[in-house]
Amino acid sequence: MTQKLILDYVYDHEAQRPNQVFLTQPIGGGQVRDYTWAQTVDEARRMAAHLQSLELEPGARIAILSKNCAHFFIAELAIWMAGGTTVAIFPTETADTIGYVLEHSGASLLFVGKLDTWEAQRPGVPTGLPCIALPLAPKTDCPRWDDIIARTPPLPGRPQRAGDDLAMIIYTSGSTGRPKGVMHNFERITRVAEEINRDIHARIGPVPENRVLSYLPLAHVFERAWVEAAALVDGNTHVYFAESLDTFLQDLQRARPTTFISVPRLWLKFQQGVFAKMPPKKLERLLSIPILGKIVGRKVLKGLGLDHVLLAGSGSAPIPADLIQWYRRLGLNLVEGYAMTEDFAYSHNSTAEANAPGYVGVPMPGVEVRISDEGEILIKSPGQMVGYYRAPELTAEAFTEDGFFRTGDRGERLPNGLLKITGRVKELFKTAKGKYVAPAPIENLLNAHPMVELSMVSGVGQPAAFALVVPAESLRPKLGDPAVRREVEQAMEQLLQDVNAKLADYEQLRMIVIVREPWSIENGTLTPTMKIRRNRIEEAVKDRIEPWFDAPKRVIWA
Repeated sequence: MTQKLILDYVYDHEAQRPNQVFLTQPIGGGQVRDYTWAQTVDEARRMAAHLQSLELEPGARIAILSKNCAHFFIAELAIWMAGGTTVAIFPTETADTIGYVLEHSGASLLFVGKLDTWEAQRPGVPTGLPCIALPLAPKTDCPRWDDIIARTPPLPGRPQRAGDDLAMIIYTSGSTGRPKGVMHNFERITRVAEEINRDIHARIGPVPENRVLSYLPLAHVFERAWVEAAALVDGNTHVYFAESLDTFLQDLQRARPTTFISVPRLWLKFQQGVFAKMPPKKLERLLSIPILGKIVGRKVLKGLGLDHVLLAGSGSAPIPADLIQWYRRLGLNLVEGYAMTEDFAYSHNSTAEANAPGYVGVPMPGVEVRISDEGEILIKSPGQMVGYYRAPELTAEAFTEDGFFRTGDRGERLPNGLLKITGRVKELFKTAKGKYVAPAPIENLLNAHPMVELSMVSGVGQPAAFALVVPAESLRPKLGDPAVRREVEQAMEQLLQDVNAKLADYEQLRMIVIVREPWSIENGTLTPTMKIRRNRIEEAVKDRIEPWFDAPKRVIWA
């Protein structure tokens, strides 16, 4: 018997639960629009019929440039029904990167969706590339989605795709160099989505519906697998979308998610938002009082919009162990996982039986893992990519002879299978002392401090390692006050001492450099998934490093 694929699940939901709300989209002014399964699939069928009328080649790459919205899901379904392959582009990418992805993928058409900087991005779209504007798109010259579906009858029946057809090419966010196109087929994304749902429902138990808020970029594998693909297969997941950063708390309160996934930087920002309202020591004191502690924790979670969350996950980058413990003290079941674009976000997750702060969990069902002699984590996953698009030599390099993917991450495993990430193979650097330093574990120690938003440890060829630190957002407006600056300096001097006490001699930091301009996606120092772009940050400060080492102080303002 042929196993169901993701589109089969969608057609079944259309038939079996046509009036159930699937997607809730904010449309401005506090208003939302709901899309039932019947409405979602009807719009997808109409757009699929239009795409087929264009007579594109089989498997044609069709791009989506959009922030998260209901019509990202609907456009992807239309692309699949019409026989195409989706290429999603991060909505914060520059015109240069947009142009590269469209050219490299050979895109035949571009859906332009909800965007903040379209005017700056538009030059990246090749002249003559057909475009279609989604309902929440900025003003464009493209034909409008609503006009097309109004005049186009829906594609009938159950249009099928083969399991080995390409469903999507996911372009990595490119923390170094040009992004690579990771190919995933329908068979593998479906099997992963099924397993993700099994995992989620085993953890949250029977609920009337699983509510999720979609806000991490859908162009990234984490959201694409754990929110979109999982919801398309599940059928009983209600997906809410965030409108903007400014409305994020209201969006959360509207969704009251039962499952919530995020990345370490946002978990840290949530914590710093709490600390801005209540000093850490006072909160710690209240949480330590038996009955009162539970009430306070619940109140804090309610203020964050997370009081209904039954499963909270962190992924995409290492999260400080202290931060996980802090959320658990509030009563939030926060677990860390580990995966990557190349295994469709399906690799490791913490369980009730096997979890420990600082560890990313155990292999998920069907995943094999081993550590190479060089300490590199090697993974074989049901979500394994087909390969890198138009790069057979890179694909060959990425796998061992027996089919394990070379993750590029260094790790250690406990006897019970718990995995700890100890850094990136390529991020290791040598100081002038000739010893290798792994920056990620040291950055985790620094990032756990409430005054630190982000940090980066560097020191290639220098007398010692050093750290660049971005102060917490709530602190930045106050740094013009000499008293606040002194307080920050003292705190950083103490942090330097505390961190160095936990490190080997050759790893110890010579200094902490406080960065005045925050790192952001917009200024190119963070990837769209908020990982630091080490090369760009190091390049920006390279001429100032020598004077920093010559300075007598251990805490320096950049």
